[in-house]
Amino acid sequence: MSQLIIPNHYRPLLDMQQTEQGIKQIKDFFQQNLSTELRLRRVTAPLFVLKGLGINDDLNGVERPVSFPIKDLGDAKAEVVHSLAKWKRLTLADYGVKPGYGIYTDMNAIRADEELDNLHSLYVDQWDWERVMNPEERNLDYLKQIVRRIYAAMLRTEYMISEVYNVLTPSLPDEIYFIESEELLQRYPGLNAKERENAIAREYGSVFIIGIGNKLSNGEAHDLRAPDYDDWSSPNSDGYEGLNGDIIVWNETLGRSFELSSMGIRVNKEVMLHQLQLCGKEDRENLYFHKRLLGGELPQTIGGGIGQSRLCMLLLKKAHIGEIQASIWPDEMRQKCSEVNIPLI
Repeated sequence: MSQLIIPNHYRPLLDMQQTEQGIKQIKDFFQQNLSTELRLRRVTAPLFVLKGLGINDDLNGVERPVSFPIKDLGDAKAEVVHSLAKWKRLTLADYGVKPGYGIYTDMNAIRADEELDNLHSLYVDQWDWERVMNPEERNLDYLKQIVRRIYAAMLRTEYMISEVYNVLTPSLPDEIYFIESEELLQRYPGLNAKERENAIAREYGSVFIIGIGNKLSNGEAHDLRAPDYDDWSSPNSDGYEGLNGDIIVWNETLGRSFELSSMGIRVNKEVMLHQLQLCGKEDRENLYFHKRLLGGELPQTIGGGIGQSRLCMLLLKKAHIGEIQASIWPDEMRQKCSEVNIPLI
């Protein structure tokens, strides 16, 4: 409860019926725009995968996946996905998708270790997308080009929903600002990572922080990343390290930074071996996904996840993600939200 943000004099701009309609309009419109921008085809995705294949993501490396035994497989364990970063790359290889094209899907997950607050729920829903690229496109310019296309789809969606409901005023800036995580540290040396995100998002409105996962000059990473999907350790033409990052915007309703997407150019053989070594995870080389990558069977890709409830929450000016999705919340949080005009579904 100490993490619950209560905006002053908050009242929802849309009632619950309008909110449900707005959610559908945003989701339908944005995914069509994302598909068009990046030439993505929709595919069906799993809710769970077999344990021990290296397909599930371990995110920051500390989250416990929800698992269960499968009776007809001799009680082999399945895990509810954390995200689909590695599954998507396998799918692109198996479908034979060519460079310049990709896939997207609805990713639904359960993250039992989340600390529940305005932004974080046990239930995670996002658009997971992945696009095949040419190896020579492994550079910062290509990453920025893709980020700008995704941001353009967000801007169009914000305009659309503000036309449908005139009480919703657009607030996103026309352009997204790019900054490398080390440069961000040097700009705000006295702040921790989350405080730096708040400062840069407040200043520019929307920002893409480049290079998340590698240690900075202060000996700490801006945030943690698994070693086997995003490339967070490769030097690039500007001298920075890392070809991944987060799209973060300023949320006026909550008065804080607000992450909408984590994405990046994916590891190749050399980068994955390097990052596994950095993290002491060399034993993963024998897992199914990792052997296929090391054997040259997987295409070079770029991909990421875009929060569905997060985007709806931002564009509908909601104070709590529980106004967008049905989930489980502590009784104390539900009671407090009820008292301050935050109607949780």
